[in-house]
This record gives sequence, structure tokens and C-alpha cells, in this order.
Amino acid sequence: MPHFSIVIILLFLGMMLYLKWRNSPEQKGKRGELYIDKILQQLPEEYIVINDIILPTERGTTQIDHVVVSRYGVFAIETKNYRGEIYGDDNRKKWTQIIVTNVTYQRKWYKTYTYVTKSQFYNPVKQSIGHSIELKKLLSSYPHVPVVPVVVFTGEATFANVETRHKVIYDSQLSSLILSYKTIYLSDSEVQDAFSAIVDKNVRKVVDKKTHIRNLKTAELQVENKIRMGICPKCGGNLILRKGRYGAFFGCSNYPNCKFTTK
Repeated sequence: MPHFSIVIILLFLGMMLYLKWRNSPEQKGKRGELYIDKILQQLPEEYIVINDIILPTERGTTQIDHVVVSRYGVFAIETKNYRGEIYGDDNRKKWTQIIVTNVTYQRKWYKTYTYVTKSQFYNPVKQSIGHSIELKKLLSSYPHVPVVPVVVFTGEATFANVETRHKVIYDSQLSSLILSYKTIYLSDSEVQDAFSAIVDKNVRKVVDKKTHIRNLKTAELQVENKIRMGICPKCGGNLILRKGRYGAFFGCSNYPNCKFTTK
């Protein structure tokens, strides 16, 4: 009997560890990316899909969840596997996720308690724009080709208050968005050349995750230091306090040539 109890305890602990691993941000992200890949694989054969690439940048590396190369443009897709209500705009450094959970307990009577979990994550629009800029540099031989930054949310996320000029969509909208681009910019051979240019620069096999994360943290510190000194991290201009529709923010003195903003 004692041995049976030990087995039950070990099974319970194993299940708890598995659930913790499964619900970790990394595993949730991977599941979201796999789901988006399945959607992208349903596109017509003329669309080329590249998953999980790392490109070298001036400040280290940048990781892109999915890139779609086609005659009609190149799409840089940032995947977010979230649930709950999402709040954010183009200028905020962090977006907010709010999960509301109602739990009913039975004592002498039923009583419902509401639990609110609030967390923040890096502005995915800024991430996606950064990815599109790096791809644009890489495809400089085709300056006329649009490189479209796209943020796609999987899971059970709801856009409670998302203010953006860019493509922030639900997973169910992804295929129709890509297929809505009809103007032809590249020939079939040029599509293959663009694909090869991206794949040739992909350093995923030689840069491990820890190195990539360290590069991201280093780059973020460099950006924060420049902002603290009142310097635009994008072009080196001066940051000027401005007033906008959603309140005060700092903008680059070289606007409109440089559109960098920060709170």
C-alpha cells in the first residue's frame, strides 16, 4: 500500500511538471506557430513559406516566426498565442493582456469569485515592423516589392482596445489578408531569388536560442540608453516631446523621414 501511494504522488508530480511545461510561454508560442504554419501551408503553391528564421542585424539578430514570399509581396508574420483581452497601440512599448476568470464555490450557498490576471508583453507591432525593415534591407535588389508586417493572434484572444495603423489580425483572417494582395511585383524566377536571399542569410542553425535572447537583451539596453539620453535609436536624431491624439510622447526631430516614437 505505501508503494502504491508513492506511485500516485509521483504521477501527480509528473502531471504537474508536464502542465507547467506545456503552459510555459515558450511552448504556447511553439503551438501557436505550428497552427499558423498549417494555415500558411493551405495557400496556393505559388506562395513560399519559411518558418522560424534568424537574421543577423547591426545590433545582433532578429527572429521571425514566418515569412511568406510571393509574386505579390513578402509578408513578415509575428505570431502571438494568447487568450483574454488585448490592449495596445502603435506607440506603447508594452501591450497588456487581461484574463478574467469566474470561479463558483459551493458552501451553504453558491458564490462566484472573479479573478483578474494582468500581464504585459513587448509591442508586437514594433517587432513586426523591425522584421520587415530587415527583410527590406535584405531584398534591396527589389525596392518596389512591398514587405508587409503582420501580427496574427491565435488562441482565444480578443482585441478589447487595439489602436493600430498596421495589420493586427486574428488567425482566421490571415489567409484572406495575404490573398487580398493582387498586384504582381515579381516574376517566378525573382520569387525564387528572393527566397534564396532570405534562406542564405538565415543563421538559425548556427545561433542557438540563448545567444539570440542575449542579443535581444543587449540591443534593448542599447536602445533604452539612447532614449534616456534623448537620442533617437533609429537615426540618431533628437527626441522631442510632442502631443498626440492619445497623449504626450517623444518623437524624432527628423520626422517625417524618421517616424520613431516612444512614451
